[in-house]
Amino acid sequence: MKIAVFTDTFSPEINGVTNTLGRMTRFFDENAIEYKIFAPRYDLRDRSPHTERFYSMKFLLYPQSRFTLPNLFRVDEVLREFKPDIVQIMTEFNMGFIGLNYAKRNGIASVSNYSTNFSQYMEYYNLGFAKPALWDYLRWFHNQNKVTLCPSRETQRLLEAEGIENTDILSRGIDISDFNPRYRNPALREKLGLGDKTALLYVGRVSIEKDLDVLQAAYRKISRDYGDEVALIITGDGPYLEKARETFAGNTLFTGFKRGPELAEIYASCDVFVCPSSSETFGNVVLEAMASGLPVIGADAGGVGELIDHGVNGLTFEAGNPQSLTGRLDELLKDTALRQRLASQGLSFAEGRSWQGVFSGLLETYGFLLECDTGKTA
Repeated sequence: MKIAVFTDTFSPEINGVTNTLGRMTRFFDENAIEYKIFAPRYDLRDRSPHTERFYSMKFLLYPQSRFTLPNLFRVDEVLREFKPDIVQIMTEFNMGFIGLNYAKRNGIASVSNYSTNFSQYMEYYNLGFAKPALWDYLRWFHNQNKVTLCPSRETQRLLEAEGIENTDILSRGIDISDFNPRYRNPALREKLGLGDKTALLYVGRVSIEKDLDVLQAAYRKISRDYGDEVALIITGDGPYLEKARETFAGNTLFTGFKRGPELAEIYASCDVFVCPSSSETFGNVVLEAMASGLPVIGADAGGVGELIDHGVNGLTFEAGNPQSLTGRLDELLKDTALRQRLASQGLSFAEGRSWQGVFSGLLETYGFLLECDTGKTA
C-alpha cells in the first residue's frame, strides 16, 4: 500500500495535526508502508526521502502557521513515479486542495481529515459573519472525499449537522513511554520555584481561542484565596503570550514552548492539569497529562468533554464559565485524596489509548476503500 499525504502544517510546527502525522509516519515506518508527505518548507533542511517540502510564508492572521505555494509540476512528477493507492488529506486548504485535485484527476480514493474547529475560532476573531461561507467550503471540500475522519464523536456530530457525509472516527493515542509519572523531577520543581506549592499546569497554544481568559479569571480568584500555596505554569507559545504575561495574576510562570523530554518533565512535575478550551476536536494535551499522572480539569465541550468522565478520570466544568472552573480547582486543591484517585484513574485510561490501535483502524479503512474502488488489496 502506498499513501500520499498532503498537509498545510508539519514539523517543526507543533499542533494536533503535526502530532498525529508524526505518530502516523512512525507507524508507517514500523509496518513497511510506503508514503510521501507533501508539506510546507520551514526554515530547515528536510533530508527525509519521504517528504517533499514547498515554499511557504507566514500566514498574516496567524504568524505561527504557514501559507504554502507548491510547485505543481513537482507534485505531479513525484506522484507519477510514486503511484499512490490512497491520498490522505490532513488539512483543507492549499496543500489539501492540491491533494484532492490530484486524487480526482487520477481516480484515486481520497480520505480527508477534520481536526480544527475553524468556525468556532472565527468567533474569537470577530469573523463570525463569514461562518456560513466557511461551512459551504468545508462541506464542498470534505464531501468530495470517500471518508472524512474526525477525532471524536462530538466533532462527528457537528460535521453531520453541517451536512458533511461519510464521516468516521480516527481517535488519538498516547505513548506512555513519552509521557509518564516517572519523569517527575524535584530539581525542576526547585528551578521553577515551586517548592511545596500545588502547581497548576496549562500546556498549549497561547492564543485567544484557547479560552485563556476563563483560566485567567479563575486563577485570579484561586490566587487570592490560596496565595503562595499555589502556582500556575503556562507552557506554550502563541500570539497572546505577551498579553498573558501582563494580565495573569499571582504566581504565574511562563516556560515558553517545550517539547520532548523537557515537556514530559514539566507535565509530571506539576500537580493539576487545566484545559480551559471549549473548541478542541480531541484534546491531545489532556491525554498527555493523564499519562503523566496528573488529575485533569477540562471544559465540558468538544473532544475534551468526551475524554473526561466527570468524577471518574477527571473533572469537567461548564465551558466558558470562570466561576465553574474556580469551583473545580477549589475541589482539587482542598482534597488530596480526590486528586490521587482521579490521577490514578486518568493514568489507567491513558494506558488503554495506544497509537497502534488507532492506526490499525486507519489501515482497515484504507483497505476497505481500495477493495470498493478497484477490487485490489494492499
